[in-house]
Amino acid sequence: MSQQGYVATPPYSQSQPGMGLSPPHYGHYGDPSHAPSPPGMVKPAGPLGATNPGVVLPPGAPPPGPHQFGQNGAHASGHPSQRFPGPPSVNNVAPSFAPYQPSTQPSCPSPVATSSVTHLGTQLSAMQINNYGSGMTPPTQGSPGPLSATSFQGPPRPPQPSILQPGSQILPPPPTVLNGPGAPPLPPAAHRQDGLPGPTPMNAQYQPPPPPGQTLGAGYPQQANYGPQMAGAQLSYPGSFPTGPSQMAGPPQPQKKLDPDSIPSPIQVIENDRATRGGQVYTTNTRGQVPPLVTTDCVIQDQGNASPRYIRCTTYCFPCTSDMAKQAQIPLAAVIKPFATIPSNETPLYLVNHGENGPVRCNRCKAYMCPFMQFIEGGRKFQCGFCSCVNDVPPFYFQHLDHIGRRLDHYEKPELSLGSYEYVATLDYCRKNKPPSPPAFIFMIDVSYSNIKNGLVKLICEELKIVLEKLPKEEQEETSAIRVGFITYNKVLHFFNVKSNLAQPQMMVVTDVGEVFVPLLDGFLVNYQESQSVIHNLLDQIPEMFADSNENETVFAPVIQAGMEALKAAECPGKLFIFHSSLPTAEAPGKLKNRDDKKLVNTDKEKLLFQPQTNVYESLAKDCVSHGCSVTLFLFPSQYVDVASLGLVPQLTGGTLYKYNNFQMQLDSQQFLKDLRNDIEKKIGFDAIMRVRTSTGFRATDFFGAVFMNNTTDVEMAAIDCDKAVTVEFKHDDKLSEDTGALIQCAVLYTTIGGQRRLRIHNLGLNCSSQLADLYKSCETDALINFFAKSAFKAVLHQPLKMIRETLVNQTAHILACYRKNCASPSAASQLILPESMKVFPVYMNCLLKNCVLLSRPEISTDERAYQRQLVTAMAVADSQLFFYPQLLPIHTLDVKNTALPAAVRCSESRLSEEGVFLLANGLHMFLWLGVSSPPELIQAIFNVPSFAHVNTDMTLLPEVGSPHSQHLKMTMNLLQQKRPYSMKLTIVKQREQPEMVFRQFLVEDKGLYGGSSYVDFLCCVHKEICQLLN
Repeated sequence: MSQQGYVATPPYSQSQPGMGLSPPHYGHYGDPSHAPSPPGMVKPAGPLGATNPGVVLPPGAPPPGPHQFGQNGAHASGHPSQRFPGPPSVNNVAPSFAPYQPSTQPSCPSPVATSSVTHLGTQLSAMQINNYGSGMTPPTQGSPGPLSATSFQGPPRPPQPSILQPGSQILPPPPTVLNGPGAPPLPPAAHRQDGLPGPTPMNAQYQPPPPPGQTLGAGYPQQANYGPQMAGAQLSYPGSFPTGPSQMAGPPQPQKKLDPDSIPSPIQVIENDRATRGGQVYTTNTRGQVPPLVTTDCVIQDQGNASPRYIRCTTYCFPCTSDMAKQAQIPLAAVIKPFATIPSNETPLYLVNHGENGPVRCNRCKAYMCPFMQFIEGGRKFQCGFCSCVNDVPPFYFQHLDHIGRRLDHYEKPELSLGSYEYVATLDYCRKNKPPSPPAFIFMIDVSYSNIKNGLVKLICEELKIVLEKLPKEEQEETSAIRVGFITYNKVLHFFNVKSNLAQPQMMVVTDVGEVFVPLLDGFLVNYQESQSVIHNLLDQIPEMFADSNENETVFAPVIQAGMEALKAAECPGKLFIFHSSLPTAEAPGKLKNRDDKKLVNTDKEKLLFQPQTNVYESLAKDCVSHGCSVTLFLFPSQYVDVASLGLVPQLTGGTLYKYNNFQMQLDSQQFLKDLRNDIEKKIGFDAIMRVRTSTGFRATDFFGAVFMNNTTDVEMAAIDCDKAVTVEFKHDDKLSEDTGALIQCAVLYTTIGGQRRLRIHNLGLNCSSQLADLYKSCETDALINFFAKSAFKAVLHQPLKMIRETLVNQTAHILACYRKNCASPSAASQLILPESMKVFPVYMNCLLKNCVLLSRPEISTDERAYQRQLVTAMAVADSQLFFYPQLLPIHTLDVKNTALPAAVRCSESRLSEEGVFLLANGLHMFLWLGVSSPPELIQAIFNVPSFAHVNTDMTLLPEVGSPHSQHLKMTMNLLQQKRPYSMKLTIVKQREQPEMVFRQFLVEDKGLYGGSSYVDFLCCVHKEICQLLN
């Protein structure tokens, strides 16, 4: 086993009763024909190059028999499973256990069970999800150490000396209100009516599972160790079943403390990368090198390949042939963030200006001059690295070559020595061959009754006075070149003339919303500095002007149409900032009806909920893109507003959608104002077209992002900002060569905020190999999950969600089975072997499968699901990483003298402690969780109240206390907020109170309250699938 990088033995023989899920939906999991191999048969595994360390999770196997597949009953020998088992029989277990019907089904992620009994059970448990009571003892956070072995659905085999295999273990279930803390142990398993064996003897109490790696033997004491010792003492359990086939010879093992980190930990992977690569200089001079993780801070030095801040790949070594790619099923993709923010300690992009000559390009494939071009014939010609065409060097660009064939000015020209740079574009690259005008911002405010009454309109108007002072400008300019305009609307539109020579702003009303026109040109779009007094006058008047309005109906499509027409008339690109709050029900194009139908959930028609109601918005978006009009929408819904329809235009025009549910002035205004300020000030390019070119042998085939595609190659974006990323998938169209590698060039043509037309170029060279091991060694899990999320969320519009989830699980199993077969050293089939670079791929994939877009939950609205789907579509790798696996920080362990963030812990309930205070952030939400026994001095230091009971959970901002703890916590929150596109609203959550249910959905390693596997169960699922593939 010397070449294996990571040997682990997770406790996932059986899923936890009470934490099971609805029927299996993945591929052939529920198919009785896939029975386990007979005892004694060892499944073959392929040869391994010693170069490829893997992660091995070697479980022992239980004795064949009913308990072997107790909760994963789909594969119980002799009992063919039903695809959709009904509710459990009455004789199954003690009555209090009955509502947890899903528990006796296979532990694969799946939608909510349909049984009404289950619904009752889950609702009841949801109401008291806080019932940790005497049932939970989270461990202290330990570093990963030797890992405990457990059983898996593989053939029994003798223990191997190199790996400890104490036999089969079972995890205890978490507590619920249904079966209180003192429930008696269950009788031995009874066979269920649907032909699956019942649970093994086990406590009926529904307790939170111990952390992964803490394993329970058959005879663990009933509740003995389960006192309310929340301090984080680790429980010790007996090692194994007395009858387990892989029990060590000799007397029973003494109880010992088991390490919680027995399955690959995302936190550990992140920490390891930080330890080895954090704070260092990463130079991009080597083709195909794997960069530090997105979670690692380092200084990036461009030496010929684009910084990973701009481009990250799913793998940095492409397979040479399409057959190899099909065999591995690892998607070949790049996540490109062309306008990524560069930290101040790194060099900004150089601007190359060749005057009227413009950029030097290949005559055949039109690739731009870059480090991949080879100069020949004494510098008079260059050979294109992408298509191999030999081109003449233009006379103005000629330079002699040195003794190694490199131009003498190689290091003086950014386009020859750097991976990323910009060109000033000539008039050939401009619309109508004339220089573009500087862009404009148009602010469009919904002044319907509810927005006036709740103070939102006044808040927006007051804030605009502040943010207009901070309009983005070119670095060398004193003032911004951006012009501004203002429109208010309800059922009709009001345009305002704010020309600088007016004493008062003038209002013009457009009532014909069917055929919107712009009633004024001169005075609508103005320079803010020149018209400042008239604009401030207008912003003071708007809330009063509509104070007596009772109009509650609004239009929406005509508002966008008006903004676009205004930009079109002014012949400039721009951005609309729309502040809107209700379903547009007034008679007008784009009118919508309430179609929110919970009955469609978990049916094949569920996809309709994600599709726009009308095609008006898609054609409107197309017009916007063709006129360089980007739309950013601030939504303030108090009920269903059909985000799937309203959000389409922002998505297709490169805009952003912000949503504040049930907006309350005192609680939510700070979050909204931060978002507005950030959005106005961020780095942005307008009227953009992106083209991704590749060297011969492969090409870009699919694009995912806030983009519009008129054809198969041009990615059109009315605007693109520093937070937006486009994920591009590549496919082979020929063989690739190991010598030349795979080259990618991304070119973005855009207009700057100062009105200059530019080209931004990013180049990246990847390796190619005919060895699968090289492909796996060069994978980047965070980029893979970004790709899988975007492709799955795109498929949501057309395919049943069940089919999408199946596909994701099957592909996960395929990727890992291919590695197992072709790259890992031979080992018993009951071992799960993961590539070193992908050892946390299963936990991240499980997080994606449990996301509310792919798996509905009763408390998540249709609008919220459509909203999250849209956000993820434009996310870069760092944002999707945090979104799917949130950061959980223990605050009670803060060292106030140390300014660094506290070490994160895994996202599992077992990591919380009653004495603890924890901060959780996922890029959209931030929670501060308070354990019931939080130290009063810490509560005093943070909240300025004497105890846990006095803390007011309604606050969304921490009080100004001034204590070292309070200041350190605020600094930590600010650090988490930095670099994140959305302002995270703080929610204070107390242990054992109702709102905790929402918080628990973010503990992604645990089983979901409404379906969705725990990490442990998902590994079990995937392993089973791999074993079948290898058979």
